[in-house]
Amino acid sequence: MTSPISFDDFLKVDIRAGRITRAEPFPEARKPAIRLWIDFGPEIGEKKSSAQITDLYTPEALIGRQVMAVVNFPPRQIGPFMSEVLVLGASDLEGRIVLLAPDHVVPEGARMH
Repeated sequence: MTSPISFDDFLKVDIRAGRITRAEPFPEARKPAIRLWIDFGPEIGEKKSSAQITDLYTPEALIGRQVMAVVNFPPRQIGPFMSEVLVLGASDLEGRIVLLAPDHVVPEGARMH
């Protein structure tokens, strides 16, 4: 069971839609990962992230995809790479990460409600 939070706590988490503009392998990561550059529109700009999504995705296939990410966590150093946002995903039945994304195109930077 998860611990309840208030609605005000939930509103503090800034989850936005972004479009992947660049993706490349991240061989220096401890677990297999892909480095991502994501455009969140003019208000937020481009941010970087590292995602452990190599089971289902290749860097080439990610370019142009929209994803959802938390944009207001502090940056986190992952090896030689500074991850600035947390890309959201869910585990499938085999434990592979499936990216969360809008099912229709939304503007870059659109906030989740």
